[in-house]
Amino acid sequence: MDWALNWSDWFALLGLFASLSLLSIGAGALTTTPQMYLFLVVQKGWLSATAFSTSIAIAQASPGPNMLFVALFGWNVGTAQGQWTWGVIALLTALAGFLLPSSICTVYGTRWVRQNQSRPWVRAFKIAVAPVSSGLLASTGWMLMQADESGSGDWRLWLLTVVTAVLVWKTRLHLLLLLAAGALAGVLASLAGVRF
Repeated sequence: MDWALNWSDWFALLGLFASLSLLSIGAGALTTTPQMYLFLVVQKGWLSATAFSTSIAIAQASPGPNMLFVALFGWNVGTAQGQWTWGVIALLTALAGFLLPSSICTVYGTRWVRQNQSRPWVRAFKIAVAPVSSGLLASTGWMLMQADESGSGDWRLWLLTVVTAVLVWKTRLHLLLLLAAGALAGVLASLAGVRF
C-alpha cells in the first residue's frame, strides 16, 4: 500500500483516536477496535484486514500496556508513506490522540466522582457502564473473528472462539494455559500447512 496522507488525513487519524479514547474509559482500549477497523480498514483503506488483526495479536502477545496495538496501527499507517520517519510521526499521533483525552478525563473525573459518590445517579451510572463494557467487548470479539480478507471468517476460528469462551466461563483454567494452548494449536496448524 502506498499513498500520501494530507493534513486532513492526519487530523482524521488524531481525531479518531482522541474520540475513541473517551469511549474506552472504563471499558478498555480493546473494546474500541470495531470502530478503528471501520475507519482504518473499511473507510480509509490504510490497513488491510490481515494487518489490522495481526497488529492486535502482536500487541496482545507482547508485554506492556493493553493498548500497544494503537501504536502499531499508527506505525503501519505511517510506514506505508514510504519512510520510517512517517511511521514514527503516525505512531506518536495515534498514541497522543488515544492517551491524552482519557488521561485528562480520568484524572478530573475520578476526583469529581470521589466528591459525589454518595449521589444515587453516580452509583446508577457506575452500574450501567458494566453492560456497555461487556457489549463493546463482545463486538470486538465478533469483529476479530471476521477480520480476514474475505470478511466471512473461518469456521475453525469460530469453533476455537466458542470453545475458549466456554472454557473461560465454565472452568477455572488459568488464561495463560489457554493462551499457550492457542499458540500450540497455531504452531501445529502451521506445521501441518493449515491456513486460517
